[in-house]
Amino acid sequence: MKVISTGILLAGCLALPAMADGVLSSKNLSLELADKLASQTISACNAKGYQVSVTVLDRAGIPLVMKKMDNAGPHTVKASRMKAYTALSTKNPSENVMKSAQSNAAAENLRNIPGFLLLAGGVPVKVGTETIGAIGVGGAPGGHLDQQCATDALAASAAALKA
Repeated sequence: MKVISTGILLAGCLALPAMADGVLSSKNLSLELADKLASQTISACNAKGYQVSVTVLDRAGIPLVMKKMDNAGPHTVKASRMKAYTALSTKNPSENVMKSAQSNAAAENLRNIPGFLLLAGGVPVKVGTETIGAIGVGGAPGGHLDQQCATDALAASAAALKA
């Protein structure tokens, strides 16, 4: 009887991983790291004399941190969020999405997706190949300059983003 009970118990343990098939495990951006990325982005833009707003989203598109420099225009807040959302949703810098929409007739309708902004300045935050969030920047005198500030912040936090 003990042998049968042990056999049933062992079979149950072997089946346990199969019951977890519907459960997903993923990485996400912490509030602490999001705040650090936003501050580093602000610092990078400030060093170049740009007055910007920064939004950092988690992997679900929820804003974790939004910061606006004192002299940044009010429109830059929404622009930074939309650029971050575009980068997060597509898992690509928003500049790449913009260029794709400009050069590919099949992609031009991307501009009609609610929440998208097809301007440079949004950059996905990745751990390895997994997108765990995004940074959006608005307010520098060119989207490529917004994007550079976000890229500089990601480079400064590279150690924290190692897989």
